Amino acid sequence: MNRAILWFRNDLRLSDHLPLQAVLAEVVDLVPVYVLDDRFLEADEWGFQRTGPYRMQFILECLTDLREHLRELGSDLLFYRGRPEEILPQVAEQYQCEGVYASRTYTRDELEVEERLATKMDLRLYHDSPMVHPDDVPFAIDRMPEVFTAFRKKVEKYSHVREAIPSPKAIPSPALEAAPLPTLTDLGYPASAADQRGVLPFKGGALAAWERVEHYFWNTEQLSVYKETRNGLIGADYSSKFSPWLAQGCISARAIFHEVEKYQQEVTKNQSTYWLQFELLWRDFFKYTAMRYGRRIFWPNGIKDQRRKWGYRPQVMQRWIDGETGDDFVDANMRELRQTGFMSNRGRQNVASYLVHKLNLDWRAGAAWFESLLIDYDVTSNYGNWISAAGVGNDPRDRIFNTKRQADMYDKKGAYRDLWLRQSVDSQ
Repeated sequence: MNRAILWFRNDLRLSDHLPLQAVLAEVVDLVPVYVLDDRFLEADEWGFQRTGPYRMQFILECLTDLREHLRELGSDLLFYRGRPEEILPQVAEQYQCEGVYASRTYTRDELEVEERLATKMDLRLYHDSPMVHPDDVPFAIDRMPEVFTAFRKKVEKYSHVREAIPSPKAIPSPALEAAPLPTLTDLGYPASAADQRGVLPFKGGALAAWERVEHYFWNTEQLSVYKETRNGLIGADYSSKFSPWLAQGCISARAIFHEVEKYQQEVTKNQSTYWLQFELLWRDFFKYTAMRYGRRIFWPNGIKDQRRKWGYRPQVMQRWIDGETGDDFVDANMRELRQTGFMSNRGRQNVASYLVHKLNLDWRAGAAWFESLLIDYDVTSNYGNWISAAGVGNDPRDRIFNTKRQADMYDKKGAYRDLWLRQSVDSQ
């Protein structure tokens, strides 16, 4: 193959990028393309915009960073807005490309795009997103352990994490007609100022991702106490905050895993350093769950056979969205999400449990709101966590969080609730 498209999706980096490695080995030169799929800008069945302004701003920053890195290596990034299965064949014709290289996805909407594109072009897909490659797990996908603990034990005992691949030294490309990237307002989003109460001013891109790793591991050595601090609620360093960069593929889970191993050799090896790798494996578990169960992770009854009736009352849902339920711990977390696009893992578990078990509302509406708002939205992690919260996922237990008790445990002095319920932005 003389020339091919490298189709960037949720893999906005050049290091440890399996499709990039493959295309460089097999093709004379390549055309890097990103297509902003219009369908992900539309409203969903609940009336929520599928990609809200926080994540879209982050994606635009990721693309700016990616374009800069591509230009440094002699290439560029072509940006289009529309439907990939329609645009990519047009790009291929314009630049005389013979095929498309891209990362695999594992969920409904993305798979449908791949299927339609494959009828028009030679499409070559690679398992770039999981930390542990599907070829390296000790089970067939349709026989993967349903419970995380069993999954983890098998993978830890019998699998390995492949080495991360460095960025290439050069990327051969033809002359590309690259238009400027759009701004948030160009795409129809309102301009908004960052809320100073947010945990971190997240900035998209591989450079920012590695700066965050450098800060959390090497500059502050916060990794050494991760297990003790990970349930925090206020501030930048109670947890790694790697999730937004992982979700857009600015950095690979493999690279972080091996950076932890380096840290264990040079600084310390303890329960905290292991726990970050443990959390990365949770991320993989949800990806493998999507591989196995497909569309069922979006079904009302999830991946379980039992039938449950889910209610939906728009006014009650709106109070949950606005942080006006009357439960101050839930309300504080929901206001943080609405104002910043981020919420702690502890908060997510509590507000999801409250929606499902206290308000008796359809878990899919909660998952859709998270999809709209979260900077770090990852489809498999989001829906995997939500079906678990609703009792229709992998967890054999139907876990119900006592939000009052959780607030007493994790916000003993009420500082977090004060921050989001009683302090204004102007006071920061």
